[in-house]
Amino acid sequence: MVVDDVPANRYALGAVLRRAGHRVVLAASAGEALIELDVRLRAGGLPDVALVDVGLPDMSGYDLCRRLKESPTTAALPVVHFSAAAHGSVDRCRGLDAGGEAYLTVPAEPEEIAAVVRAAARGARHRSDVQTRAGRLSRLAEAVLDVQSAGCVRELVDAAAADAAGLSGAPAAAFVLGEEGEIHCGRSHRRLPAVLPGPDALESVARLMWRLMSGRSGVHTTTVPGPLWPTGFVGTARHVADVADVADTAAVLPGPGEGALLALARTREDLAPVCLATAAYAEDCAADLGRLAHATARVAERLLMYEKERHIALTLQHSFLPRPSALPHLSGAEIVVRYEPASRQAEIGGDFYAALSTSVGVLTGIGDVVGHSLEAATVMVELRHALRAYCIEDPDPGRLAARLDRMLQHHHPDVTATMCLALVDPPSGRARVANAGHIPPIVVGDAGTAEYVRASGPLLGLGLDRPPPVEARLARTDRLLMVTDGLIETRGTDLAVSMEHLRVAAAAAPPGLTALCDTLLECFGREREDDIALLALRLTAAEADTEQ
Repeated sequence: MVVDDVPANRYALGAVLRRAGHRVVLAASAGEALIELDVRLRAGGLPDVALVDVGLPDMSGYDLCRRLKESPTTAALPVVHFSAAAHGSVDRCRGLDAGGEAYLTVPAEPEEIAAVVRAAARGARHRSDVQTRAGRLSRLAEAVLDVQSAGCVRELVDAAAADAAGLSGAPAAAFVLGEEGEIHCGRSHRRLPAVLPGPDALESVARLMWRLMSGRSGVHTTTVPGPLWPTGFVGTARHVADVADVADTAAVLPGPGEGALLALARTREDLAPVCLATAAYAEDCAADLGRLAHATARVAERLLMYEKERHIALTLQHSFLPRPSALPHLSGAEIVVRYEPASRQAEIGGDFYAALSTSVGVLTGIGDVVGHSLEAATVMVELRHALRAYCIEDPDPGRLAARLDRMLQHHHPDVTATMCLALVDPPSGRARVANAGHIPPIVVGDAGTAEYVRASGPLLGLGLDRPPPVEARLARTDRLLMVTDGLIETRGTDLAVSMEHLRVAAAAAPPGLTALCDTLLECFGREREDDIALLALRLTAAEADTEQ
């Protein structure tokens, strides 16, 4: 673009630039130049260089340059100031300070004019390339942080697919293989294909991933031809069921618009690979896609290891906690229990409950080993078995808490636990409660009342002196409720406030043990970050005991 109010100058500069191979746009004023640039922006492109006379009629060339550089849409347009009048270094400095790339004094030799224009365009392209690369690195860094924040494999594949689509500008999919051969898939929401992939397509992708990464670790990028890539993941190609005979898919070029660009990665050869897939035409992003795949593989390794550990811990808990239908018959009392593991994004804890028949009544207990790990679940099992063994000899809740405290100090000196024990004598309704740092039990009446038993004491595992058990009386219509803090504990909320919310909800719950537990789980137990255990007890009539 040449901006000059003198027609002869416009013609002369235009002729020189056309002979040098450029297409030239002419403007007689700053206003005309801005209108022309706006039209070309709407059409999708700007001139490579703008040559601007410093002495325009409606505004100076310096002011026009500043206006162009201040606008994000035209800031990258290189500006070369020129003037037919003899100007000194001060005017050249004004042009550079205004944002111009160069300053010409005309008339000048055609070679000089062409060379200045080439240099300005070359510098602009270089800056554009640098900015583009910086932008891609910034998007890559954000994508890596995004996948690293995933809390489960489902979140990981969804985040990786969305980030791969952002890097490539095309539909994308992410695949993570589990240790048992299962495949987790996430698809981006960028121009998704209409055809959804089925189980056969997922199996085909899994076989292809193993084939391409055979004997490899680290990162591997390749373009897969259309016939070998299933339909529906990135909107390309046709599906074939078996790729076992393919020796090197990278050696076969895909047809126009077919195939997929794959970035596969794994941290070790004994681990299953992950794969990011996008359209084959996005091959210029292969390096960035490979880096994202490597980050995804590292996160997948951690999440899959955690899921394995979590599965073991859940198996332990379900194996050693009696199912509600398998609770022992306790003479004179009815018991209902609930156990809800934390959501899959959270770690597993050591929550447990117990309901035991003793020589002097019914012993109920609920507790939580501090921490979230397989070790916490293991210590939970030990505590529960120790409680069962100790209560045969002496069911007193105060002395049981003291013995469990010593057991933890001896065998697990770095572990602490909370526990609440209640020994109930069904004929009299007398209950003796010992608390070790746990939420105290609530006595819930059918008349809409609910009050905490004022029992407290230090955590197990600290070796501190313990207060004597607290006594309470249960009427036949009362329900004794014991819960772990996973039911109500919320980050940013004072535990005392949450306990009051629990008391009010318990008082308003419908009659019955099952209704009480289910109501509280419905009110508080959705998508909790910790495990939840509940135990509710109610005394039964003597006639009912006799019938049973």
